[in-house]
Amino acid sequence: MHQLNWQKSSFSSDQANCVEIASAGELVHIRESDDPAQIVTTTRPKLAAWLHGAKAGDFDHFLEA
Repeated sequence: MHQLNWQKSSFSSDQANCVEIASAGELVHIRESDDPAQIVTTTRPKLAAWLHGAKAGDFDHFLEA
């Protein structure tokens, strides 16, 4: 996993709120830069479906205090 080309989110901050993403073939890997050993792996179609839902506001209730 270390040899992947990890890309940091443009919404990451200096306070270790960094999310990184990399791909290898059909798989996409997501991790937090402050804990790179914890990696979530999914497929491109599943990530696309999740991003579509996130853009539509399907998960906004998780951000409420």
